[in-house]
Amino acid sequence: MLTKKGKYGLKAMVHLAGAEPGRPMLINEIAEQNGIPKKFLDTILGELRNAGLLHSKKGKGGGYSLGRPASEIRVGHIIRILDGPLAPIACASKTAYQRCDDCTDEKQCSVRMMMLEVRQAISTVLDNRSLAEMRALTDADALAFMYQI
Repeated sequence: MLTKKGKYGLKAMVHLAGAEPGRPMLINEIAEQNGIPKKFLDTILGELRNAGLLHSKKGKGGGYSLGRPASEIRVGHIIRILDGPLAPIACASKTAYQRCDDCTDEKQCSVRMMMLEVRQAISTVLDNRSLAEMRALTDADALAFMYQI
């Protein structure tokens, strides 16, 4: 399950993807418009900055901006930074594999086989969608409600 940290991080990144390129956004603005506690958001954005997905600038005219174009940032990468591996159990993870203590034969474990399939399905969706595409999902919904006169 996606944690609040992951959810808030995605919301903030989508918000930043809608900003004018190169224009830093204040953390207060991002937090307020997305219903995210500012202190928690500060920690989240710090992690994303340390991972190279964001730039930050202090002082007047400062704030956060995307570190590269939204079309180059994969949703799965954001989630892995904030929440860790996508696999629902450690023995199904590609990046943080750990054998289960209670497993006698991994190759015959039906739980593991199913979770490998689940992990692959999640990865297929999240690693093949960019932040720009995620942002476009809400833009498309907004356009659907516009009326032309």
